[in-house]
Amino acid sequence: MRVRLKGLNAVRKKLADGTSATYYYAWKGGPRLKGEPGTPEFLASYHEAVSARRQPPRGVLLSLMQGYQASEDFQSRSAQTKADYVRQIKIIESEFADFPLGALSDRRARAKFLEWRDQLAQRSRRQADYAWTVLARILSWSVKRGLIDTNPCEKGGRLYRVTRADKVWTEADEAAFLAEAPAHLHLALTLALWTGQRQGDLLRLTWHAYDGRVIRLQQSKTGTRVVVPVGAPLKAALNRAPRHPTILATMKGDAWTADGFHTSWRKACKRAGVVGVTFNDLRGTAVTRLALAECTEAEIETITGHALRDVRSILDAHYLNRDPRLGESAIRKLEARTKVPN
Repeated sequence: MRVRLKGLNAVRKKLADGTSATYYYAWKGGPRLKGEPGTPEFLASYHEAVSARRQPPRGVLLSLMQGYQASEDFQSRSAQTKADYVRQIKIIESEFADFPLGALSDRRARAKFLEWRDQLAQRSRRQADYAWTVLARILSWSVKRGLIDTNPCEKGGRLYRVTRADKVWTEADEAAFLAEAPAHLHLALTLALWTGQRQGDLLRLTWHAYDGRVIRLQQSKTGTRVVVPVGAPLKAALNRAPRHPTILATMKGDAWTADGFHTSWRKACKRAGVVGVTFNDLRGTAVTRLALAECTEAEIETITGHALRDVRSILDAHYLNRDPRLGESAIRKLEARTKVPN
């Protein structure tokens, strides 16, 4: 989804070598923006510039939102997360920019915010939950810094409930995708299935991360460093792949944007007749396949980067889906340990 950025100023300049380049500024005479148009980095850079330009009146919620965006808690997040937060903050601003900070301690404030969330939920429960989560985080940050006394959005619960227990790629899905999808997307499927990593981390992988034996990366969401041994099918796919700056690349060899990859992947799935599962479900599918291969929870978390304490609950609640092959394996093990009378 493209976002129109008010006041954006594009300037085309001729470089010393005779070529031309386009530079983007937050407004005419404003600061130059980082990143390429359409990327999370670009959007975050724009919003930071606009926020710094504004001088909000003191004593209203807008001042907390802008203060949070200048904080380390916000700045330390990935470009994608910051861009996502910016979208939610704009939604919050449209409703509560001038909300008095003194009114946050009024017992009616929570009801006011819940009413707003309910209105958002009429269009999308998931969106309503995300906006509420960001608002609650901003207020929590403000409480810790003594800017306000209470957080009326604390422990709001969730409206959107979903389980992806049965959302795993089957071998038939995999075969159909490989048969119909463009060749440059095949490696993305194999890489996800054999590493169990998130889409954003895989799109950022460069060839420096692969030494011919293992893939090393730091997960952007958690900061966890993982070393994934490369299995034979993935190694063969990597050996066949052209050497572009990033391991996963477009047909032209350029690095993917998140939106561009999402669109291409969705079209490929539609063409292949793969329905009901997404690229994100490949992470769960990898966990499931590792479990079916009788990997221990410690082995699984070493590859995927999950916290060890979470592996059991993830398998049980989200991905394992009581696969019948596990039951068959259990009975075979029981038979092997049981004396059967003649």
